[in-house]
Amino acid sequence: MAERAADGDRVAVLQRLALSTLRCWGMEARDIHLLKMRENAVFKVVDACGDAFAMRVHRQGYHTDDALRSELQWIVALRGAGIDVPVPVPARDGRFFVTAQVDGLHAPHQVDLFEWMDGRSLGTSEGGLRSDLGDVAKTYRAVGGLAARLHNQASKWVLPDGFRRHSWDADGLVGEWPFWGQFWELEALTRGERDLLIRARDRVRRELRALAGEADLGRNFGLIHADLVPENLLQSVHGQLRPIDFDDAGFGWHLFDLATALYFVQEDPRYEEVKANLITGYRAHRDLPDAMLDKLPMFIAARGFTYLGWAHTRPTTTEGLEILPYVIRLACRRAELLLSRP
Repeated sequence: MAERAADGDRVAVLQRLALSTLRCWGMEARDIHLLKMRENAVFKVVDACGDAFAMRVHRQGYHTDDALRSELQWIVALRGAGIDVPVPVPARDGRFFVTAQVDGLHAPHQVDLFEWMDGRSLGTSEGGLRSDLGDVAKTYRAVGGLAARLHNQASKWVLPDGFRRHSWDADGLVGEWPFWGQFWELEALTRGERDLLIRARDRVRRELRALAGEADLGRNFGLIHADLVPENLLQSVHGQLRPIDFDDAGFGWHLFDLATALYFVQEDPRYEEVKANLITGYRAHRDLPDAMLDKLPMFIAARGFTYLGWAHTRPTTTEGLEILPYVIRLACRRAELLLSRP
């Protein structure tokens, strides 16, 4: 109960911060409530006119100001390319985010605001796909097509001066200090699980470094969303898909986006149908050679490592503690499957 109370206290402090920064946008809130709190706290804000917005209060220290500015620049560019992504709302002084602090926080936090996007998520990371999702094949052909369109835009886009984002490359995934932490040091792992993950890590490290040395790296590596999990894919009433939450976006292999889209669907009985249609949808818009696609199991294993690293380096919420055994089980299963491959 003490941990739940602590979580509640933190939400209250972050909500006060969210309310206090609304003046930077010249707004007053009729209603504000928390939507989710993982890396960031995301609030739904309804202003005095009844218009809805999504406000992110960022985890302190996750992104530099340059990195956050770069994320928002890419989102604006994607919208300009006709991809239906959340639109950042500039503050009154033209900035796309502000930094602010209130009592109860030890440091300023970055805060940004987006126009509200209607739609239902395809599911959740811990719960899988919605039971009433409908035509799964059609939906995941659209997910694949969406991923390809993101990669196509990024491949042609000239990065603005000062553009900075992290990398989901070999070092970022399986180096000595991965971007989300040394996953093999997660305290909840048994000795056997740790040994398994280290062997799988070494296999992934060798394969990724070989990929990085290939001449056509630029065709397979670039800016990616890096979090196309079911809860970050909104489906409108007309079935249109909209990606949200670009907080993890960075430079990585395009196949890492597809691995992420599949990761929390892998125990669904429709998984093979989902995978086949995801790939078909992607190939309808962008080339994906069979030799590259053969690396998909390796990228799925690497995706599992990152979730363990996240749990190892982040203050764990009550929700995180509850799903940790599930995340460990998925990661170890994927490590075993990878090591069983020739």
